[in-house]
Amino acid sequence: MKNTNQPMSLTQAQGQKFERDGYLAPIQVLNDDEVKRYLSCYLDYVNQNQARLASLKPSEKYLVFSETHFVLPWVRDIVFHPQVLDAMESLLGPNLIAWNTNWFSKMPGDKAFISWHQDGTYWSLRPPTVVTAWVALTPSQPWNGCMRVVPGTHTQPAMPQRETYADDNMLSRGQEIAVEVDEGKAVDLALQPGEMSLHHIWIVHGSNANTSKDTPRIGLAIRYTKPEVVQESPHKPLGMLVRGKDRHGNFDLQPEPSPGAMEDLLVRHREIVARIRGSAMVNAQPSPSTNQPQGERK
Repeated sequence: MKNTNQPMSLTQAQGQKFERDGYLAPIQVLNDDEVKRYLSCYLDYVNQNQARLASLKPSEKYLVFSETHFVLPWVRDIVFHPQVLDAMESLLGPNLIAWNTNWFSKMPGDKAFISWHQDGTYWSLRPPTVVTAWVALTPSQPWNGCMRVVPGTHTQPAMPQRETYADDNMLSRGQEIAVEVDEGKAVDLALQPGEMSLHHIWIVHGSNANTSKDTPRIGLAIRYTKPEVVQESPHKPLGMLVRGKDRHGNFDLQPEPSPGAMEDLLVRHREIVARIRGSAMVNAQPSPSTNQPQGERK
């Protein structure tokens, strides 16, 4: 694995590819020791939450594994990782807010999947200047359910979506695109541990079930945005300033998490998730006010 101590700003060619295709992968960000540490922390978190997870459907488990950067210091460390932020700054500029995180994990033989969808439909963020970093802690390959995208769909009119609440769908509402998606154009975003992909808020994406016998697929999705972005919701969205300054006040900026007893952390986590669920995804947005790729670069 490559050493990741050097700056990871994207090249002009990489930035142009992202604007054209709506995604970029793979990008090396974590070294072997970091992958080992974060994977161990993640598995420990899962073990401490077995009681909560035992009776939940995949779509309900989504809540247990969302927004952990607000309460778990080791997740904060991934979100603030210099290599991740250097790449993100190349696309969004020097002022960055981590708005949302989700762990997307599939165990071997797990039936859980993620249907084709567009994130921007439900997030009500204007302008839609949001990029997701998906950081892999295990191999994420076609045979264990890696993310798939349809290049260029971020520049096209938004597609209609429906809410299925399907048992094995990992999305909170089982939301899926309600028209046929040309899977022949889909690209697998294959990653090795320590690599990440970047994708646009409006690109069509999803993932299949993990059909492997012994390889889990574990990764963290981090949604970054700019301070001037506004969420159309009853309350200011929560966020964490990870680089630069916030001169707009559109986000309720949260402090970085401190170590504590898991029981106390879980209480705060439930409060944060409940508040976010009450503000985000209130109404589906069938078409964005603007649906253009990110164009600002340093």
